[in-house]
Amino acid sequence: MSKTKIIFCDFDGTITEKDNIIDIMKNFAPNGWELIKDQILNQEISIREGVEKLFSLIPSDRKNEIVSYVLSTAKIREGFNEFAAYTKEHNIPLFIVSGGIDFFVYPMLDGIINQNKIYCNGSNFQGETIQILWPHSCDSSCSNDCGCCKPTILRGYDSSRYEKIVIGDSITDLQAAKIADKVFARDFLIEKCEELSIAYDPFSTFYEIVQYLEEKGVRV
Repeated sequence: MSKTKIIFCDFDGTITEKDNIIDIMKNFAPNGWELIKDQILNQEISIREGVEKLFSLIPSDRKNEIVSYVLSTAKIREGFNEFAAYTKEHNIPLFIVSGGIDFFVYPMLDGIINQNKIYCNGSNFQGETIQILWPHSCDSSCSNDCGCCKPTILRGYDSSRYEKIVIGDSITDLQAAKIADKVFARDFLIEKCEELSIAYDPFSTFYEIVQYLEEKGVRV
């Protein structure tokens, strides 16, 4: 019996055309955030540590301003709405696995993806600066201090039952790509896949991924 396809899709820079965390930092963080970003990408510090440091630079009272900015400037990548509808029509489980934060991920995906299908980081605005919460931390098989641990999430689904498809663009998707059955990559994730000899297909729009699913026999 063939396995059921299950899809784990990144948010920032994958569903959206740009990385919203980087965009938020460019517009709301003081000078110095770029060093933290480079440390994350160079794997000098963990993703969890880096994201925590980045958001601690921003006062909590700027929350509404940040949300308004993201909703007015972020763009959904071409074909994503159709892709989400396609997976729903064909009963293909689709989960969003994001290193992004709930306060901008949820409103961006409202009406497209149910919140119970979204794995992302949480937030607390009670202190002086933004505190990030980590409801999806690493299991005992992961020592990468991921924050939102994508490989841990993938391991929660039986490999004998599911063909796991990962869609992503950056360092936050690398560990999941290592254990996926199929990888769709763009941008920095392509560089890492080539560096580590991880098989992948490049993509620019979600129409290409729908085409792949159709070619694999998931049709109307």
